[in-house]
Amino acid sequence: MTKSLTHIRPGAVVEFMHGDQPQLAWVLEEQSGKLRIWTINKREMKLPASRILPWYGPGHDPSSTKQEIQDRLNAHQQRRGEIQAGLDVMELWDLAQGELEKAKLTWFADLLWEDAGPDHLAALGRAMLSAKTHFKFRPPYFEIYPEATVEVRLQTQAEEKEREAVVRAGVDLFRNLWEARMRGATPSIPHMDEEVASHLRQLLLDQIAKHSDEKNEKIWTAVRKGLPDLPHLALLLAQKWGILPLHHNYLLDEAGYEWGNTWSKRHEQALAEQFTRFEALQGEPEATPFVSIDGNTTRDIDDAFHVSRTEDGFQLQLALARPMLAWDFGSDLDREVFDRASSIYLPEGSTHMMPEELGIGLYSLFENKIRPAMITTFDLGPDGSIQAVIPRTGWVRVQKNDTYENAETAMEQGADEHLALAHELAELLVQGRIANGACIIRKPEPVVTVEGEGAEAQVNVVMKTPCPEAELIVSEFMILANCGLALWGKENDVPLLHRTQDIALPADSAGIFTDPAEILPRVRLLLPASTELQPKRHAALGVPAYTSITSPLRRYLDFINMSQVCSMLEKGQPRLDAEKLESLLTHLSPRMGAVSQVQRFRPRYWKLHYLSRERKKFREAIVVDENGPLPSLAIPELQINVRAPRKLLGDKLYPGQRFQINFGRIDPLTNEIKVAEALED
Repeated sequence: MTKSLTHIRPGAVVEFMHGDQPQLAWVLEEQSGKLRIWTINKREMKLPASRILPWYGPGHDPSSTKQEIQDRLNAHQQRRGEIQAGLDVMELWDLAQGELEKAKLTWFADLLWEDAGPDHLAALGRAMLSAKTHFKFRPPYFEIYPEATVEVRLQTQAEEKEREAVVRAGVDLFRNLWEARMRGATPSIPHMDEEVASHLRQLLLDQIAKHSDEKNEKIWTAVRKGLPDLPHLALLLAQKWGILPLHHNYLLDEAGYEWGNTWSKRHEQALAEQFTRFEALQGEPEATPFVSIDGNTTRDIDDAFHVSRTEDGFQLQLALARPMLAWDFGSDLDREVFDRASSIYLPEGSTHMMPEELGIGLYSLFENKIRPAMITTFDLGPDGSIQAVIPRTGWVRVQKNDTYENAETAMEQGADEHLALAHELAELLVQGRIANGACIIRKPEPVVTVEGEGAEAQVNVVMKTPCPEAELIVSEFMILANCGLALWGKENDVPLLHRTQDIALPADSAGIFTDPAEILPRVRLLLPASTELQPKRHAALGVPAYTSITSPLRRYLDFINMSQVCSMLEKGQPRLDAEKLESLLTHLSPRMGAVSQVQRFRPRYWKLHYLSRERKKFREAIVVDENGPLPSLAIPELQINVRAPRKLLGDKLYPGQRFQINFGRIDPLTNEIKVAEALED
């Protein structure tokens, strides 16, 4: 077998580690632990004896010529390679693991051969050195990793190998995609393994959704090297690759919100149970002839009303959809609806919080359909002040689903006494709120619609036909309901989630404002409302308390509040106490915030895209803030504000001043819009 290292003599064949690989060499000279060697690569070098691997031999004539040395080294190299090729170190590990923690090379050799020569030992040593997932070499021992450690190391090795493949392919692919984008050309997609391509696709999607983990962040950093540092780089690459269409709504990805109704198919059994329970619980509808007023495209109808005059003023009965009739709180369906948090209404279409089978089906207050409802009677004084709030659960059959346009026409023609009475009450309600400091903003509403998808998308903008009387009825009745039920909850110790804005506003902020120059300074006074358990004043609405309960088909916040009220009415106690409701709010608030970002910013994207199609066209703009180097102007036809350099507008500016402006660069994706010209109107 092998000799001790102290017996290494000239003529011995040895191996040492070089570049993480064993290298063969011939000892030319040995002196005091230092060696002069000739490597198989025909290099002479000096080496400490301590660097020699613990297997060596055989010994040869030290007086051999360089050619003889080289021939012998080549022969040993070939022999050792042949032996190594026939070894199965995984089988060797399987035999050894569990028997002991470490052993010398000779111990392993004895498992394979009866009399191992130097070439056998060297070949085995090389093979075990290469099996880094199973053995660790700590001279002169090989440590034997246990099975659990091997599994982890194999997984790590596979991940590292995959990472290297992904990075190599990604660097080439993303560079090609970006260069093609800059040239406006069709990209050349390098050939790659489908698994690698799938990883790269997912890498981009995770970056777009901002859901990337630490491992993928490192890969992304590597593959994007040399590309510009843009906030939407991943989206631009994905669109150029063709895995996402032009105008893709990345905000939905960031919010983790699934568009459409396909998601509800995961809950077919729960939906079937909803219909079964609905039929079992269905009761006789009340006789009250409720009517609803909504937009002509509205499909989730969650409120209807009936107004009558009384000796003491008015009585308003309000029916709200009751989708929690047979709801299983804590179920998979409930958790997913909770996560969706709200319906979303965008220029390209709508997507609903609840499964469409329920939200725009079973529980929507369609005319002539028997539906469960929470019905609240509001007894009001002759000035519209609240005298009593009496909620109850029951069933209704709405007499008519009206539209704003039809209702407005009927009132203009004096053809509907009930709507006329409703409008009379709404006028009293709004005046009462203004007296309490309400700051009411009324602006023309552009209707933005999108036809087609991707590169074929066409944006159209028209001003919504104003229906001020019909819209006033609905808005004031909803505010009354949310205020009245908040006060009822406070009086009856029912914890609810309230929208609060308990701030002081100057006296001149109260009223109805329609002029853009008057709107902006007042909007700046209004801090965002917050959601709290304690009922507090809502300054902008001019009410002492305000919950959110009138849209249970569209908002989970309203859904929860209604479940609190209905549980109190039916069981004598709310479903959740204050502590549990506050805990729920902790999780619900981030979801509401994420979903609201989609609703806020996506319509602006389409407005900017619309403007970008006709940048040079002049449009009316009104100065709403003349201060600073970049005064702000409102564009009424689109209800967006833009900033323009003062040098384009002149020094003598005042609120309300009108200009005709056009634009230079517009990038909807980055929300960039630059005014190019401004002519005083």
